[in-house]
Amino acid sequence: MQSYTTHILTQLKNGHLSIEEAEEQLKGFTDYGFAKVDDEREFRQGFPEVIFGAGKTAEQILHIFKHLVYKGNTVLATRVDANSAEEVCRQVEGAVYDSSGRTLLYKPEGYELKTEKKIGVICAGTSDIPVAREAEVTIEAMGHRYVSFYDIGVAGIHRLFAQIEEIRKCDVLIVVAGMEGALPSVVGGLVSAPVIAVPTSIGYGAHLNGITSLLSMLNTCASGVTVVNIDNGFGAGYSASLMLRV
Repeated sequence: MQSYTTHILTQLKNGHLSIEEAEEQLKGFTDYGFAKVDDEREFRQGFPEVIFGAGKTAEQILHIFKHLVYKGNTVLATRVDANSAEEVCRQVEGAVYDSSGRTLLYKPEGYELKTEKKIGVICAGTSDIPVAREAEVTIEAMGHRYVSFYDIGVAGIHRLFAQIEEIRKCDVLIVVAGMEGALPSVVGGLVSAPVIAVPTSIGYGAHLNGITSLLSMLNTCASGVTVVNIDNGFGAGYSASLMLRV
């Protein structure tokens, strides 16, 4: 992978940047006061900085989003409220908002899938779909395919068995579940692919807003199951996508 420094110096050599512009860009970030946008991240990690929308104003999200679009990146923003998303979509042609997963995605010209491999996204109940959607949009942003398997939790386990052959065709699996969080253990015992478990904050009082699911998944007896934080569909989608690059 070409380094960020080489990228900037090549642009300088080809006359696309002045010496002053190259010197500024070699810092590796752009300082807007309220945010220092990491311009070097794609060169270090293979994917640009992702905007975490929670706690940011619509103007802040829009400013960072436009900056990343201008740089020619695929742009992903997570945890974006509807009002902020409406403002971004109004000003950035091609930005798409997923209201369920609360994600904004912009794919530049030339976007293409990086592999024919696919990631299966399983969720235990319909209430878990928003977290699954955050994972799926993240997977799409990173250039990979996903297949959805919704509402196949352990309370009606025959629904899982009815799709197990299709699930086994996936190269990585993300399993999203709330309540007691049992589904990743069950899936982990039935497949040979890596399983990323995502606990959700969906459940009754003793569920403790996801703590019960998290501890259940961390204590799974199934081999090959790893766990991300509560409601962290983004982290699961990102990690699954990195697995496909290996």
